[in-house]
Amino acid sequence: MDSALQTMIANMPEKTGKSLEDWIRILKTKPFEKHSEAVSFLKKEHGVSHGFANTIVHLSKDKGLSPTDLLTTQYKGKEHLLPIYEKLKVFVASLGNDVIITPKKTTVSFIRKKQFALVSPATKTRVDLGLKIKDKPTTARLENSGPFGSMCTHRVRLEKPGDVDAELQSWIKEAYENAG
Repeated sequence: MDSALQTMIANMPEKTGKSLEDWIRILKTKPFEKHSEAVSFLKKEHGVSHGFANTIVHLSKDKGLSPTDLLTTQYKGKEHLLPIYEKLKVFVASLGNDVIITPKKTTVSFIRKKQFALVSPATKTRVDLGLKIKDKPTTARLENSGPFGSMCTHRVRLEKPGDVDAELQSWIKEAYENAG
């Protein structure tokens, strides 16, 4: 999330009288078919400025999805890759009771005190696992972060559940321990 959007969300209670979560709850009480209908509702019924109304409606679309819905959307047409994700999830959950698994629109974050891993169905044949392991040299398998940018330090490409092997698990565990 870029800093301008974060600032807008932080200023929302002061500027609009309600938090983003409050506005999303209000929007869920009405069956809007179009984005513009919801924006108009916030502007006319609640006096929200166009910029805030547009942002609230846009962000409410992702927030309305359950974790299962988010995963279904991510893996649509790539369902055969779900066993890789499931194997990763089971292993990560076994690391400790402090692991938070957070599905988002295009990725799933694994978080302790900080995010330590990120998984995404990158193509129709591959899942990418991003890891945050500071000062760890790259290898042929443990690549630089690639499309994950600064969110992760490394990336591992996974094509089958068997790719979630002892070596990968040791890297995940290292990232988890560093996030504590």
